[in-house]
Amino acid sequence: MLRLLNIELQKIRYNRSAKVITIVYFILITFIALIASIEFNFGGINFRVADQGIFNFPFIWHFNTYIAAVLKLFLAIVIVSMMSNEYSYRTLKQNLIDGLSKKEFVLSKFLTVLLFAAVSTVFVFIVTIILGYSFSDYTEISIVFSDLQYLLAYFLKLVAFFSFCLFLGVLVKRSAFALGFLFIWYIAESIVYALMQWKFFKDTDIAYSIARFFPLESMALLIKEPFSRLGAVQSAANQLGENFTKNYDVQWLQIVTVLIWTFVFIYGSYAILKSRDL
Repeated sequence: MLRLLNIELQKIRYNRSAKVITIVYFILITFIALIASIEFNFGGINFRVADQGIFNFPFIWHFNTYIAAVLKLFLAIVIVSMMSNEYSYRTLKQNLIDGLSKKEFVLSKFLTVLLFAAVSTVFVFIVTIILGYSFSDYTEISIVFSDLQYLLAYFLKLVAFFSFCLFLGVLVKRSAFALGFLFIWYIAESIVYALMQWKFFKDTDIAYSIARFFPLESMALLIKEPFSRLGAVQSAANQLGENFTKNYDVQWLQIVTVLIWTFVFIYGSYAILKSRDL
């Protein structure tokens, strides 16, 4: 496996655009720290965003992984271009001539996906620890590490999303078209969900129960939005007579769903390559 991973890393090493995009991605994650310096002034009252509890342990695990996951498209570009370059530069065919099987080729790509997801997860962990200990009101060990479920969800979310991008790269062959197809898929899921909600079932619960198994939606639901958990938001909602009963935990059903989709995408990539005459 190390041999297969090394082959892919050598390709990325000499791909300047991939290195630039990857560096930009990690720089943007560190920009989460800039949120702490944002100040607002309402009616002569100044307050910092960091003082509202977003960097308190254990909430910060939820907040940081959610924000970092939004930036995953940058690494998705690397994954898609990595696959499209195999066709453009004919390295795929050369690898097969050199003795690499199609199964090993797909495995090498998947190992790269795992590596990207793992490195990103470790990086988010480090950034979160630094920010948390800098701004959190609670630094007891039992509190600091009480919500690491969001790190696991973040890792799985990246693996699944990158696997989907890899599948599209294999299917479409061109990075621009693959990314365009990704956007179209997102729009299609939204349209189908809306049709189920307003046309077919007239019941948001039924529509949601079905939509949560869609590929992109199942990934999104791994880490739900954290903002309505904030005390200020909860207080404002209570004053307006609204109550939040949302479950923010990482749910096992979503984990299993995302793992199944990951398998489908990786096996689908292999099935497509196997059926093609390269």
